[in-house]
Amino acid sequence: MRSFCLLLASLALTAHAELKLPAIIGDNMVLQQKQANPIWGWDAPGTEVTVTFAGQTKTVKSDAKGKWTVKLDAVPANAQPATITIKGSSTRELKNVLVGEVWVCSGQSNMGFPLVGTRDADLDIAQAKFPLIRLISVPQVGTQEIQDDFKGQWEECSPTNAGAFTAVGYHFGRVLHEMLGVPVGLIDNAWGGSSCEAWVKRDVLEKDPRFASIIEKWKKDEAAFTQEAFDKQVADHKTKVDAWAQARKEALKAGKLFTGTAPRAPQNPMSGQHRPGNLYAGVLHPTIGYGIKGAIWYQGESNASRAKEYRDLFPFMIEHWRKDWQQGDFPFYWVQLADFKDYQAEPDDRDWAELREAQTLTMKKLPHTGQCVITDLGEANDIHPTNKRDVAERLARWALANDYGQKIVYRSPELKDAKFEGGKALLTFDYAPTGLRTVDKDEVQGFAICGEDKKWVWAKASIIGGSKKGTNQIEVSAEGVAKPVAVRYAWADNPVCNVYSAEGLPITPFRTDDFLMVTDPANPNSLEALAAKRAADLKKLYEAKQKAGKK
Repeated sequence: MRSFCLLLASLALTAHAELKLPAIIGDNMVLQQKQANPIWGWDAPGTEVTVTFAGQTKTVKSDAKGKWTVKLDAVPANAQPATITIKGSSTRELKNVLVGEVWVCSGQSNMGFPLVGTRDADLDIAQAKFPLIRLISVPQVGTQEIQDDFKGQWEECSPTNAGAFTAVGYHFGRVLHEMLGVPVGLIDNAWGGSSCEAWVKRDVLEKDPRFASIIEKWKKDEAAFTQEAFDKQVADHKTKVDAWAQARKEALKAGKLFTGTAPRAPQNPMSGQHRPGNLYAGVLHPTIGYGIKGAIWYQGESNASRAKEYRDLFPFMIEHWRKDWQQGDFPFYWVQLADFKDYQAEPDDRDWAELREAQTLTMKKLPHTGQCVITDLGEANDIHPTNKRDVAERLARWALANDYGQKIVYRSPELKDAKFEGGKALLTFDYAPTGLRTVDKDEVQGFAICGEDKKWVWAKASIIGGSKKGTNQIEVSAEGVAKPVAVRYAWADNPVCNVYSAEGLPITPFRTDDFLMVTDPANPNSLEALAAKRAADLKKLYEAKQKAGKK
């Protein structure tokens, strides 16, 4: 009787079995040219699945969990719409499929920043008539549970949907499409404010002792979190919003100016974009394995206060992605942090400068990586600069030169050598093939220098050969610093700097010293130590006032 019931159950499952495909595999998609492309889905366990495309047929059986995967043979770029037929317990036809170049667009809000919010958005959106560029966006799902799918679909790029898509991603894809003349597929999974550790699988992060402090901090937060407390925050927020709305209504009714902003809603940290592993599981994993050329990345702001840690964490994340994708060391290009915040009256240590350094070091650690420098494209009072076209085009230079064989300048000048003698520093730069020049003014700006006392002062600098278009060397000195030992350039949150290659790419920020970092917990004057001291001082002040009040 039991066997008979199991047979009936099996027959019922088979009768209701249906071929299922993930959102990343569907109509309008772009397959990566010149490489084998995985196609996968689900069906009843043991079902034979046949995939037919471009004269090739692949057959496989779904495993015990119903998962099946085939790999299509590599084919060249093709702008003519094609059909993929998949037959299992049912049949699916994927229409309007192209073959070209596929890139992942990831990071935090500056990658997610939509085209509609950028400079000249009206013109860019009106021109976004590129049916051979295909777009897909992954919803923001933060979870510790590995997700295999998401809600989304590939769409032809048009003025209707381009405005909501990542501006950096759109312009990057547009440049590739127009330069290479092939279809381009763009996968947007960026999440504003996200931390780097959220993009790494939780158990992988936990196994590396370098990141023990991240895990320890989060385990404490997770243990302290209660849904009841969070629900109370939500309720309190609603009360505050109601009060804000009422105050606004009364002010408008009275003809008064109302400048208050609505209270920000509380975010559940358990499902947010900072918790280790959350974005790997909820956003990245459903796309891992899809055939891609590479990834572009714009993130770092959320990790700036931990820039020392980012030196290890960022390259660790890239290697982790590459390992899981099983496509070798695919190209990975990122945007270095822009200039932001107040100008510095005097040179000193800043966390954004240290984060930029961590990004530069990552480029030197890992193959097939690169960064575009944008210390000239930011805005002092806005963490989201609206000029995303230039950002994307500098990223595209890396891909065009390294991956598509275009003879084009792509890399910002970088410090090659520093010699200290005669009270001066002589700096030599790589990636300035026809020399260096200044912009805005002839005077070189952005250099600081120090002696053995480690006291930084602004320096005088000059390009050997002149600021119009000199050599690849710069001489740096300062009054009162007879024996300089170190030089820094653009070492600030919002640096004032103006040296470029003759071809128009800004010099990469750098320092020649290895002094303790302000983001290094071992530094007694680190941001963390200063914050702890400030908190302790405030606590003492509060306790003293409480004690005085009781008397």
